Amino acid sequence: MKRSYCYLALFLALMTTSHSLLAQQDQPEDPVIQFSGMVLDGSTAQLYPVPYTNILVKGEGRGTYSDFNGFFSLVIHRSDTIVFSAIGYRPVEVTLPDSLRDTRYSLVQLMTQDTINLPETVVFPWPSREHFRLEFLAMDVSKEMQERAMENLAEESLRRGREIVLLDPNEHADMYLRQQARNNYYIGQTPPMNIFNPIAWKQFFDAWKRGDFKNEDKKDR
Repeated sequence: MKRSYCYLALFLALMTTSHSLLAQQDQPEDPVIQFSGMVLDGSTAQLYPVPYTNILVKGEGRGTYSDFNGFFSLVIHRSDTIVFSAIGYRPVEVTLPDSLRDTRYSLVQLMTQDTINLPETVVFPWPSREHFRLEFLAMDVSKEMQERAMENLAEESLRRGREIVLLDPNEHADMYLRQQARNNYYIGQTPPMNIFNPIAWKQFFDAWKRGDFKNEDKKDR
């Protein structure tokens, strides 16, 4: 009876030892670690996230970047060096400890703002006024250049340019606000008609004397 108990104890010990050996063999020598955390601005007492921070594993050329809320998550190995960098902030390097045994590691990384003062640069077309005077007097304005300037400043060319070139957002906003102001000015009453406007009649007679309507008839034909 005692001998059977000894055999059973020896069998259980062998099973436990073999299971531990198999577990050690199955476990990789350098397991990966899920590295995650937040990137915050630590320049002031009020912490706020630093979005789109570059997070790279040094020497391996791989990494990720933080989202709009400063959160990031990256798979790394033990003793890897992580480089945090963002525009307007000083880069920071963080090395994971070798003694890390868990497969997860969290970190809140504070970034410090970095101000770069660039020297003032003033660009002049000429070194001095004397050089400008000499260049202006030596400028050769040929007849061809004069004709080209007159064509560019002609009313027809300017009109075509106004029709082709679109308005930018500021001009659109200004035109819309002027239309709204004109509509609001005559709320509750009938807007005036140009038939009673003496300025409009004067413009009509001036155009008639210049022959603008005859030119339009010729164009239509």
